[in-house]
Amino acid sequence: MGEPAINADTITNRTFAEITIGEQASLTRTLKPRDIQLFATLSGDLNPTHLDESFARTQQAGKLTAPSMWAASLTSGLFGSQLPGPGSIFAAQSFRYLHPVYLNDTLTLTAEVREKRPESRVVVFACTAINQRNETVMEATIEVIAPAEKIVTPRPELASMAIQTHDKFRRLLEHCTPLPDVITAVVHPCDESSLTAAVEAAEASLIVPILIGPSDKIRATADQYQIDIRRFEIVDVPHSHAAAAKAVELVRNGQAEVLMKGSLHTDELMHEAMRADTGLRTGSRVSHVFCMDVPSYHKLLLVTDAAINIYPTLDEKRDICQNAIDLALVLGIKQPKVAILSAVETISTKIASTTDAASLCKMADRRQITGGLLDGPLAFDNAISKVAATIKGIKSEVAGDADILLVPDLEAGNILVKQLTFMAHADGGGIVVGIRVPLILTSRADNIRIRLASCAIAVLVAHARRSGQ
Repeated sequence: MGEPAINADTITNRTFAEITIGEQASLTRTLKPRDIQLFATLSGDLNPTHLDESFARTQQAGKLTAPSMWAASLTSGLFGSQLPGPGSIFAAQSFRYLHPVYLNDTLTLTAEVREKRPESRVVVFACTAINQRNETVMEATIEVIAPAEKIVTPRPELASMAIQTHDKFRRLLEHCTPLPDVITAVVHPCDESSLTAAVEAAEASLIVPILIGPSDKIRATADQYQIDIRRFEIVDVPHSHAAAAKAVELVRNGQAEVLMKGSLHTDELMHEAMRADTGLRTGSRVSHVFCMDVPSYHKLLLVTDAAINIYPTLDEKRDICQNAIDLALVLGIKQPKVAILSAVETISTKIASTTDAASLCKMADRRQITGGLLDGPLAFDNAISKVAATIKGIKSEVAGDADILLVPDLEAGNILVKQLTFMAHADGGGIVVGIRVPLILTSRADNIRIRLASCAIAVLVAHARRSGQ
């Protein structure tokens, strides 16, 4: 019989008899975020040094690092696929870790044969992993039982894996990198969550916070949770109501360009912002827009209104829709596609949201709503899935590719946002629009990505207003 054919669709091994002292094999791998996420998923290693950028900045390395065993795990690929290859069995291993491995580091792992033990078919390898800075990050001695027989086997087909990441928020932050920090009135930051949010945004070069509230309470909170606020201005007022009034006053006087909610009730801040005499009203209806980074959706998804307007009228929906379009344009979305949601995609006088949707589309035709492309009514599946829309025979430029979801009322919007958050692992940052300046509504449950994304959105809006866009 002839030798089995070896090609790109197969993998083969080196038998114990074929292996020689001094023989080497190597592989090169660059550490990407998905590698850390996969390793954490498979191993259960949830050390925040590897997964939480904010926490990692406080540690010795100062930034995210790979688990040490990630570099060690590369040896499995080297020995299992190359030398000796298929049929190899690990017998023993000893590792020394000399330097941390950072994101985007490129490691070259090399294994050299140092000893052969014929009685057990054990091959002893000396291994090194060297990064792109020519630093040896790992050394190892590994004993492998080499196969006795030649193996040529079809290359296995690996299961496809999708790592869900929040890269849309990362791109938002990148848009803010060249922009100057924006002065932000932080209203009553008297708990850990709101004070930390302001400081994190300042450290990310997004805002210059003015902390407004009882100064002794703000400083006590900072001391209790070891938050450094020494470089920030504090405006001392006696209570949360006075803090809201003072923040609005600073905006009206041009001393701040963004409002940021602290540890007071949203209604208390909105009351001051909406006062007819001293507030920040414009000619538009005030509304809230959630900017959702949904890992399974192909782009940023805006949802409105799920926070302020409970049962909006048709005229109010027009303003809510226009506010969202204007925000999308600021975020760099050209001619944003607006899906006007209902339970069905056909118009029925029995379902008011369907007739409102039809009216809004006609308003857009008559340029009562500008800048976007509207379609509705659309059920949720048709709005975000081209497959669902095609099956139902819906021909639309919006269906399956929506940038904005306009919900029928606050209840529907709130349920939708929480479903995306808790079942689709989405992050939802957002701001209040329709007043003179963007207003950031933070939540104690928000992670650092959401906090920074909300600030980034507000910064982009503030700079757009500076330039008259």
